[in-house]
Amino acid sequence: MKKLMALLAVSGTLTACGPVKSTANILDAEVQIQAARTAGAEKLSPYEWTAANLYIAKAREEVGYSDYQAGVDFAVKASRYANEAREKAMAVAGSTEPGGRTPNP
Repeated sequence: MKKLMALLAVSGTLTACGPVKSTANILDAEVQIQAARTAGAEKLSPYEWTAANLYIAKAREEVGYSDYQAGVDFAVKASRYANEAREKAMAVAGSTEPGGRTPNP
């Protein structure tokens, strides 16, 4: 009986990990997306920007269906694309002069 109670307690604890992990990954992706927005990724890195936003939307959808692992997977992809979008936007912004001109090499 004690073993059964211990097993039930452990399984109940593990069940809560899915929602917590998926929420943490979604929040991380949202922070990365906001950083990309701040860097101007909407205009300077549109492919990565769009991918990040589509993946975060899909992550939220999957978590809504209680498919937490899929939510985590999509949130991780959203974070990766948002980070790429931010880096690319910063590189593009750094390679142009004020006014949008490319500096002479």
